[in-house]
Amino acid sequence: MERKWRVAVVGATGMVGQRFVSLLSDHPWFEIAVLAASARSAGKPYAQAVAGRWAFDWPIPPSAASLIVQDASDVEAVTSQVDFVFCAVDMKKEEIRALEDAYAKAETPVVSNNSAHRGTPDVPMMIPELNPDHAAVIEYQKKRLGTRTGFVTVKPNCSIQSYVPALSALMDLRPTRVVVSTYQAISGAGKTFARWPEMVDNVIPHIGGEEEKSEREPLKIWGHIENGVIVPASSPVISAHCVRVAVADGHLATCWASFEKPASREEIIARWRAFEGLPQKLNLPSAPHPFIQYFDEDSRPQTRLDRDFERGMGISLGRLRGDSLFDWRFVGLSHNTLRGAAGGAVLIAELLCAQGYIPKK
Repeated sequence: MERKWRVAVVGATGMVGQRFVSLLSDHPWFEIAVLAASARSAGKPYAQAVAGRWAFDWPIPPSAASLIVQDASDVEAVTSQVDFVFCAVDMKKEEIRALEDAYAKAETPVVSNNSAHRGTPDVPMMIPELNPDHAAVIEYQKKRLGTRTGFVTVKPNCSIQSYVPALSALMDLRPTRVVVSTYQAISGAGKTFARWPEMVDNVIPHIGGEEEKSEREPLKIWGHIENGVIVPASSPVISAHCVRVAVADGHLATCWASFEKPASREEIIARWRAFEGLPQKLNLPSAPHPFIQYFDEDSRPQTRLDRDFERGMGISLGRLRGDSLFDWRFVGLSHNTLRGAAGGAVLIAELLCAQGYIPKK
């Protein structure tokens, strides 16, 4: 049997890193060869490094528990053992960019959960069902970096997964104006209720940088490649308000949208239910089937009931109805640490491996 891709999780001790470890423990294509983190965790068995802060109610996978955590800054040591890396570090943006570029220049592809490179014009920021064609910009990025196989790709902000797929299924109707409010779980801040008790019975009406990301990042996803860079779309205009709510997992969005072309409610719902992308056609291991579900009940989707749809990789929609200021309004829901973080990055890696962008060394 052909060997699996050997991967490193860089930033393995944080909440998203722990999600990566859980998802990769029995992945059919990938196996964890290296767990890396900051110098203070390096040299410890993984179980010891995350002792007292393992975020989930299942045990640390045995295959990872005894691995000795390596220093994420020792790029040569990490890259010598793996085919590519997942990156989910907690550092300043300029430090993250430098670290991810260093891995790429060491001829090791990087699939990043971080936001540092999302604005870099030749770095694809992908939701694989929506813009798999953006992978083509990798060849231009490699020319800039001077690499043969090394590059960086990123997944977008976790909260936009709850409404951008819904709008993408309707792009031929030409959306012009979008207003969205997101109600975001505490795991999006890397926290649990045990570690953040002040969030119990509370709402915080501001998440730093989140509204700007929610307004800009969809336009890059809907953009096109021109002269070796991704040129963001110019429309629709998006206005976002993002709040933190007392929910463990799952980002819910309420969305209002206007379109140039009309469509009936039945036509819109039918488009959502039928919508699929390249991951579904390729039957990638992490691809949800279906990608989008729509609820006819007024009380759905609900965060606790529906965030785990299709192993947390599907999108749930509901409450489509007309509006007095916009054409339509609806509710969307996605799992922020699965589809919105580690799971979304794993799906990107699966697509890039399937398309030949990530070779085995």
